[in-house]
Amino acid sequence: MTYRRRRADASAHDRDRDRDRDRDRDRGRFRARDRTRTRDRAHDRSRSRSRDRARSRSRTRDRARDRGQVAIEYLGFIPVLLIVGLAGFQIGAVAYAAEQAGTAARAGARAASLRQSYAQACADAVSGGITVSCSSAEGADAVTVTATVHIPRIVWDLGNATKSATMPLDH
Repeated sequence: MTYRRRRADASAHDRDRDRDRDRDRDRGRFRARDRTRTRDRAHDRSRSRSRDRARSRSRTRDRARDRGQVAIEYLGFIPVLLIVGLAGFQIGAVAYAAEQAGTAARAGARAASLRQSYAQACADAVSGGITVSCSSAEGADAVTVTATVHIPRIVWDLGNATKSATMPLDH
């Protein structure tokens, strides 16, 4: 029952008190007779706090055990991570060798089309530390040079990278 439904002759003080109580009830606050429930809840909270402390001690022990387990799992994962990283480097080495073979083939074909030494041009075109072998095939009006570069071994030996380039003969 709200304060509006009370007797019309109630005093202003009573109406204000009733209005405040109804508003507090609507907002979820406890009325005076519910205070005993509040005390019971406070007692339950203190009991649950002691249970929580005991649980937190056992959780601390569990976390210490978990830390050791996580370290072992991490050690098991490191070799996989290392192989993946090295495979990335190996793929980079394959791409680098293919690029060097293409550069050597183009340089050798350019030199052969000008009737110069294609083998020297192939060797000069690659970076230091990489060996290249070139072969030439001359046609009626074009020359084709094939360059072969050994792929550097980081983890696996993947063989050779071979590229060809064709240039018209310069008459």
